[in-house]
Amino acid sequence: MCVKKLGIFLFFTGILMMQSCTSEQSKMETNESMPAIQLDAAQAAILVELPLSCVQKEYPNKLGQVLGSDSDLKSPKTLRPAFYGCFDWHSAVHGHWMLLKLLKEYPDIPQTAGIREILQTHLSAENILIEKAFFEDSNNSTFERTYGWAWLLQLAAELHSWDDPLGKKLYQNLLPLTALISEKYQIFLPKLLYPIRVGEHSNTAFGLRLALDFAIATGDSSLQKSIEDRSRFFYLKDKGCPLSWEPSGFDFLSPCLEEAALMKKVLSKTEFDTWIREFLPELLNPEFKLEPARVSDRTDGKLVHLDGLNFSRAWCLFIISSDKSEWSHLNKIANTHIQFSLPNLLEDSYEGGHWLGSFALYALMSAK
Repeated sequence: MCVKKLGIFLFFTGILMMQSCTSEQSKMETNESMPAIQLDAAQAAILVELPLSCVQKEYPNKLGQVLGSDSDLKSPKTLRPAFYGCFDWHSAVHGHWMLLKLLKEYPDIPQTAGIREILQTHLSAENILIEKAFFEDSNNSTFERTYGWAWLLQLAAELHSWDDPLGKKLYQNLLPLTALISEKYQIFLPKLLYPIRVGEHSNTAFGLRLALDFAIATGDSSLQKSIEDRSRFFYLKDKGCPLSWEPSGFDFLSPCLEEAALMKKVLSKTEFDTWIREFLPELLNPEFKLEPARVSDRTDGKLVHLDGLNFSRAWCLFIISSDKSEWSHLNKIANTHIQFSLPNLLEDSYEGGHWLGSFALYALMSAK
């Protein structure tokens, strides 16, 4: 067993010891709650190996671009010198977010110097200008809309709040690209007449929520207003979201819960309390249950999405229940979902390993 796998195995051994010896099916039927995981520096040093193992791994690679001519046939690292690893562009972006988040939360982990070097090298001003030029190409102007856009802005928001000279420099380096993405959002949203209610990358609510966090954190008031106005237009009249229809077989996002998490941030407390009672009234029931999704084959890049769904459901439930002590039952469900899928990071092939670590960390950080 390689050093990285051994470290992750030791980390998850502690998690598995906290779980009961009941069968997987029994745990789902009873919706048994599990204690929340509190990361420490030693565990963070293990988790950070997941993005470290992929952000500089150029192949295999899913470019996802439109070719305009023979000149577009270049290596991933040439085309995307900042975000060429982790199989695809958006996974590389949130892989960098994961490196940064763990570095900020646990600045004394042993990999600190290596992480700083990767961030400084990949997010250089020169590299970001090349990345920006790709988005300005007429053949690829909608590339990664809006999932990758949202993760790019999330990375920028983390850099903005990092009280470190390197963070300030890298935030400035990223500005040409983040400004372009902000502009693209504001051009696109008025044209989108209907929200996209799916459980994969194009989900509108997810893309708006992460972008809204960026807009608020960085003072991008025009983007914030655009998102808030459009969110109300898309979702304010929604009622009775069919949560029982979820998940679909390839989901890594919950259409119902992502919408609710977005509206928690958009609406006032009074507005949200009224809205959620019409949209997802079952969440108010202390006996509400939600079974974690199961994965049948973790070497299948689509089927393994369902582990990501468990993490994203968890972060939505944490957001929805924030500031509401009477909804503590949702936190228990969120913790159950996290601990159901967290040990699976050990088993994942590259199909899941290149991205699931970021989802797990985002869920864990959302519990704070």
